[in-house]
Amino acid sequence: MNKRHRRTLLLLLLTAAVLTAAVLAVRSTKTRRSQEGLGSSGSTSGMMSESASYKAISYHNGSATLSFALNKEGAWYWTDDPDFPLNQDYLIQMANTLSTLKPQQTITDGAAPEDYGLSEPSRTLSATASNGQLTTLALGNATSDGNSYYMLMNDWETTLFIISNELVKEMSVGIYDMFLLPSLPTLTEDRLGTVTLTGAVTTELSAFRAQTQTAESGEEATPEDGGSVTWLCGGADVTADEQVQRVLTQLTTLELDACVDYRPSHGAAALCGFDAPTATVTVNYTGDGNTAQTLTLCVGNPVLTGDGQYVRVNDDTTIYRMSADKLDALLAVAKSGLDTATSEN
Repeated sequence: MNKRHRRTLLLLLLTAAVLTAAVLAVRSTKTRRSQEGLGSSGSTSGMMSESASYKAISYHNGSATLSFALNKEGAWYWTDDPDFPLNQDYLIQMANTLSTLKPQQTITDGAAPEDYGLSEPSRTLSATASNGQLTTLALGNATSDGNSYYMLMNDWETTLFIISNELVKEMSVGIYDMFLLPSLPTLTEDRLGTVTLTGAVTTELSAFRAQTQTAESGEEATPEDGGSVTWLCGGADVTADEQVQRVLTQLTTLELDACVDYRPSHGAAALCGFDAPTATVTVNYTGDGNTAQTLTLCVGNPVLTGDGQYVRVNDDTTIYRMSADKLDALLAVAKSGLDTATSEN
C-alpha cells in the first residue's frame, strides 16, 4: 500500500470516527433528556413528578380540543368560556392521573413511532406545571387487548411507553358531561303551596293545611310534625286522587339528568320546542328561612335521540334533559287535567 492509499484510508477512518461520535452524542442527548424527564436515575417508576401541581391542561381527544386552567382562587375553568359551570372533579382527577402516570412497559430498541400510530397521533396532551415546566404527551394505537395505549413523551422518539387506558378515558369525556348540574330545590310536601300544570289545559293544585296540633316550638304544625294537608283542585278535595299523588311524588324527586346546550341560539331553542312548550310546571313553595319561592320548569320537545324531554329551569336559558319517568305524571295532567276535578281551559 503506497503513501497515497494509506492517507486515503486514514481519512476514511477519521471520518467514520467523527460520524460515530456524532451519533453517540445525539443518542446521549436524547437519553439524558429522557432521564431528566423520568428522574435522575432513569427509573420509570414515575414518569411525571408526583409532587407536580398543574396550572394548565390542554388536549385533543380525536374529535375536540379542550383547554383548562387554574384561576387565582385555585379553581379550574374552561378557557373557551370561563363562566361555564365546570365540575372540578374531572380536572382534579386528570391532574392526579398525570401526576402519578407510570408506564406499564418501556420500548427503547427499534421502536418506530409510525408502527404504533404515533407518526400522526390522534390524541395529544400538554400540561403546564406550576413552575412553568411543560410536558407533552402523544397517544397512538391501543394495544391488542384494548386496555393500554402506546405513548410518546416530550417528542422522545427513541423511547416509547405503554400506559393504561385511564388517561384516554378521561380525555374522552365531553365538555357537557363536565357541566356541574344545578340542584333543584327540595320540594317536600310540607313546603308545597300551589302547583300549576299548564299544557293543553291548566290545572292548579292548592295545599290547605289544618292546624291539628301544635309543634313543640309553638308554631303551626306541618305534615312532618303530624299535621294534615288537603289538596284542592277547583274547590274539590283531590288528596286521594292517584294522579295527584303521582304528581306530588315526581315533584319531590325532581332532578336534571344532563346539560344539552349551555348557551343555545334561538334556533336551537326553537328546535327543542321552547317557542311552544309542551308544558310549564310552576311550583310555589316555602324555602329556607320561611321565604316564599317559585320554581318554574318549562318542558320542550322529546329529545331527538334517547329518552326524555328538553327542559329549562326558571330564567336559566340553558337546555337540560330529564328522563320521561321523572316527568310523565306532570305532563299527563298538563295535557288532560285530572279525571276527578275541574280543570280550567
